[in-house]
Amino acid sequence: MFSKACEYGIKAAIFIASQSSLNKRASLKEVASEIDSPEAFTAKILQRLARNGILESNIGPTGGYSIEKKRIKKIMLNEIVDAIDGNSIYISCGLGLNKCNAKIPCPVHDKFSVIREELRKMLMTTGLLELSNELKMQHSVLMR
Repeated sequence: MFSKACEYGIKAAIFIASQSSLNKRASLKEVASEIDSPEAFTAKILQRLARNGILESNIGPTGGYSIEKKRIKKIMLNEIVDAIDGNSIYISCGLGLNKCNAKIPCPVHDKFSVIREELRKMLMTTGLLELSNELKMQHSVLMR
């Protein structure tokens, strides 16, 4: 459902939020390792998240990526998805057709519309703080 970049972006934001809540910055190397993503690809994703104000990038020996603690409480998953994939997840056809809509529906259009709406609700109500806390408490993982 999400692009690979979006999957990595969500995982990276969760990891960086968990580190930031411990007053730590995460290096590119740490993030890439933690989410099992190639460094160059991870760098592009983190750049996009920084450009969209989701995380901060600090250069230098004590640099790395972080998210302000007050900001962690406010970031919902839909912001991360929007920053990386845009709104395509909410409007694309479940079968990948170019001309699928309410007037010219694909065979799964109506059922997929319900799923898309539930996904939108979940993304808008699931916060980065909740997910990073799950990670810190070791109730969840970012890779197998």
